Amino acid sequence: MRVSVIIPTHNEAQAIGRVLADLPTDLVTEIIVVDSNSSDGTPEVAQSRGAQVIREPRRGYGRACLTGLARADNPDILVFLDGDYSDRPSELPVLLAPIIEGRADITLGSRVGSQDHAAALPWHQRFGNGLAAGLVRALYGVQITDLGPFRAGRADMLRALSLEETTYGWAVEMILKGALAGYRIVEVPVSYYPRIGKSKISGTLKGTIGAGWFILSRIVSYYFRRRKSR
Repeated sequence: MRVSVIIPTHNEAQAIGRVLADLPTDLVTEIIVVDSNSSDGTPEVAQSRGAQVIREPRRGYGRACLTGLARADNPDILVFLDGDYSDRPSELPVLLAPIIEGRADITLGSRVGSQDHAAALPWHQRFGNGLAAGLVRALYGVQITDLGPFRAGRADMLRALSLEETTYGWAVEMILKGALAGYRIVEVPVSYYPRIGKSKISGTLKGTIGAGWFILSRIVSYYFRRRKSR
């Protein structure tokens, strides 16, 4: 299978080299780093490690993911991974296994059981993440515990979902639209560690509130949109 890995970045020069070095070369067909106006040399580091670098001047986490999705070269599976080395790219086989074995269409890496989960995520982010996952379980019936960034999906299905969120609402759009379309969504346990460098979300009050608003509002709005269409 052709596997394309998409990594959104913004000032991740300290970490991106380690992320790229840990990706299993026998599984990955192409690596796309979508960089949003980094000023610390992130694109140059990524390029020197063999990644295809796409400059995306428009801000937004979802925007970077959408840009990478559009530029991926005919993959069977798309993988999304942060560039801060909080997830371990070496665990990619665990993430891909349910899809390759035909048991899932989308897989999500759950950080909840990780030994370093509490240290890697501040309490307010753990609370918001748990609240969002609980709402998804209650409103959509998808048994998830986490909205982690390390995730994968069949490329044909992801493209059929017409994903459009350019903000941190991207974290749930794939899950919600996938659930409504009847896709099989499976969680797998992954490790999680304190990121290298300062977080753009939990590192600031504005980032935390903004991400929480986009995620929670999308969960509720998609639910009522579904009920209205019935």
